[in-house]
Amino acid sequence: MTPVTLSQFRNHQSDYIATAQSEPVEITSRGAGRRAVVVSPEFFDRAVKAMEDLADILAADEARKETGRVSQEELERELGL
Repeated sequence: MTPVTLSQFRNHQSDYIATAQSEPVEITSRGAGRRAVVVSPEFFDRAVKAMEDLADILAADEARKETGRVSQEELERELGL
């Protein structure tokens, strides 16, 4: 990860955006610490997909813990089929 100050980022935006295509760029400011992280669109898309996949895995795990059964008719009624 490449750390830069906010003023450095402002002065060289295009350079840091180019850097972000291969590694995250962390923008910091005095007193406020970490302000933002610039990443490539591909990195962002992979991160969002990974979070969605994890949410699905956790939901499936919780569903497996549920007891009881639902009849086909109840399921169709609940789904509006």
